[in-house]
Amino acid sequence: MSRLPHVIWLRAFEAAARHSSFSAAAEDLNLTPAAVSQHIRLLEQHLGVNLFTRLPHGVALTDMGQAYALPIRKAFSEMQDATSGLFARRRKRHLHIRTSVTYGALVLAPQISEFSALHPDVELHMTTAVWSDRLDDRRIDIDIRYGTGNWTEPHMWQLSHETGMVICTRAHAARIGDPPDIAAMAADRLVLVMGSEVEWQRLSSHYQFGLGQAHHSAKADSSLMALQMLLGGGCAGIIHESFATPYLDKGLLVSPFSFRLPIREAYFMIIDSDALNRSEVAEFRDWLVGGDLTGRGQDGA
Repeated sequence: MSRLPHVIWLRAFEAAARHSSFSAAAEDLNLTPAAVSQHIRLLEQHLGVNLFTRLPHGVALTDMGQAYALPIRKAFSEMQDATSGLFARRRKRHLHIRTSVTYGALVLAPQISEFSALHPDVELHMTTAVWSDRLDDRRIDIDIRYGTGNWTEPHMWQLSHETGMVICTRAHAARIGDPPDIAAMAADRLVLVMGSEVEWQRLSSHYQFGLGQAHHSAKADSSLMALQMLLGGGCAGIIHESFATPYLDKGLLVSPFSFRLPIREAYFMIIDSDALNRSEVAEFRDWLVGGDLTGRGQDGA
């Protein structure tokens, strides 16, 4: 026999075998008993064997029917499992988030499991960007961006109020002096974050240190890169406290001075207008601005 039986015949057979009744199988499949009986008769003709013994009240599988029912039931079960496993994800809600490299790696990523536990049906797609000043990709639902907030998008929430701190390795701080001197450190090798090169001058002005022009040995395009460079030793940098804290807590870096520099820029969450009314977008927004992760935000609309 080269041709497989029609699947509708097999489905009727499996249901009738499971219920030992054509009527119950018909109710299960939303068919008439006559249709189930016809499908099974055609299957038996196709196979050339009787699969059921017709009884006054119901039916019973023949020995051949019993042997055939087991692999057919297994085949339908495996098809159901394969369908659920491969395609159930399509029923999930999808959320596309773009974030700055450092904020994504050091602030958002370590906490994202909390959101996923609250909303397990939301599948997150996260990408990073070093510099971003507009929602130029229609696939992005939420953009987390660093700046002053003077963008044109109408739906915006501030996520942070940053302060900067001088950090370096313990060995570098000891090399500068005991206790370290801020002027000596500023005159030594520095790592500057691109876009924030004036932070040493801001620090000097804020505390009236009278520091000269900051020298540097390297620039980094993100705070994450700057932190990795600082770990190598031999230099210092001004890094946002929220980014530096994990390194300080682990003893990888130290902050030799107690002063903090207020940072004018901040991190903002911008939501695309088309995405604003989707439930998964609103849930992520409420979690991010309402939880302990960042503090309360304000809608800039």
